[in-house]
Amino acid sequence: MYIYLVQHAEAVSKDIDPSRGLSEKGLEDINRIASYISGLDIDVEEILHSGKKRADQTAQVLATHLKIKDKVNVTDGLAPMDDPGIWFAKLPALKKNLMLVGHLPHMAHLASSILCGTTERKILEFETGCIVCLHRDNDQNWSTDWIIKPKMIT
Repeated sequence: MYIYLVQHAEAVSKDIDPSRGLSEKGLEDINRIASYISGLDIDVEEILHSGKKRADQTAQVLATHLKIKDKVNVTDGLAPMDDPGIWFAKLPALKKNLMLVGHLPHMAHLASSILCGTTERKILEFETGCIVCLHRDNDQNWSTDWIIKPKMIT
């Protein structure tokens, strides 16, 4: 099973848009990343996001490129300050590949929980528009399969 952890793309400031939608650069970055991963033949059955505008917009771009437009939904436990234990507890029962679109510090804490069992260690460096692919083997062990950041794709 694979889980894809995505930090939303770059958003505008609250002064420009109180709901903090994606900036022009953010839209460019996530479109570039989404176009790239669409060529990797990854299988994502659903994209879940926090419900915040910047996460929703990021999820919609990814869904369009991955051709799963009708499987984008809001879920709990992905807001910036949510307890990563919410999703950590759900993982053992999951059978399908999911993409989770959220925020920092939550995504970094969730990745640390999955990979080393604690939120106290900084295991991965997230940045806006970043996608981390984590793989679970048959023995319930998790590993990092790949990481793609906008600056890697030109």
